[in-house]
Amino acid sequence: MNLPNYLTFARIFIVPLLVVVLLTTVTERWLGISSYALAIGIFLVASFTDILDGHLARKRNQVSTLGKFLDPIADKLLVSAALIVLVEKHLAPSWAVVIILGREFIITGLRAVAATEGIVIQAQSIGKIKMWAQCVAIVALLVAAATGTPPVSNFGLEYPSFRFWEVAEVRTAFSHLSSLDLTTNDWKVFGYLVGRGALWVAVILSVWSMYDYFKYFFSENKKRKVAQPSTDAVHSGLPEI
Repeated sequence: MNLPNYLTFARIFIVPLLVVVLLTTVTERWLGISSYALAIGIFLVASFTDILDGHLARKRNQVSTLGKFLDPIADKLLVSAALIVLVEKHLAPSWAVVIILGREFIITGLRAVAATEGIVIQAQSIGKIKMWAQCVAIVALLVAAATGTPPVSNFGLEYPSFRFWEVAEVRTAFSHLSSLDLTTNDWKVFGYLVGRGALWVAVILSVWSMYDYFKYFFSENKKRKVAQPSTDAVHSGLPEI
């Protein structure tokens, strides 16, 4: 155990706290503040520990096997819990969250299969961008809810969930933006637009990165199978063909 691992454990323990704050009225009753505002603070602190633990581990030469195991688990728990609560609060479409979380299960299984074949699948840059898109989506949608009544199901309008930019309040918000006279509802609208847009980016990158992971796995597996006969010939004493 070291400081980076303690920070990772702290991020894991923050997850149930975030869920309680968002799904109950404890903060309003005890602290007199919006549960969404407190949840934004908790999520940002947890996200900061994700950056800090990796930085400290490299700087202090404390990169450990336990840290490599716990860090992605902590990230997935934090993001998964937040996204599921957003669905519960009607702030995010369930289909998008299913795609994002389904991708995580599939890639975890693929890594396990790859490990049995002796193939190590490293995290790719596109996966990190996806992670940041998810964080932006979560914070922006919580901002949309914190600044007023949560925009349930596209502000109550009968629009398909993928046409989130066509909600009625968007034109009003942009007209106020041009005159620099933004209202609380305008901030809610912009938070909603940014959040739903970032969620779309996360969905697209989830599918894209999953394809890249499978492509890498099959490519490496094919290379190993091509090289295997030569290795077997050497061990058996037969001339290499």
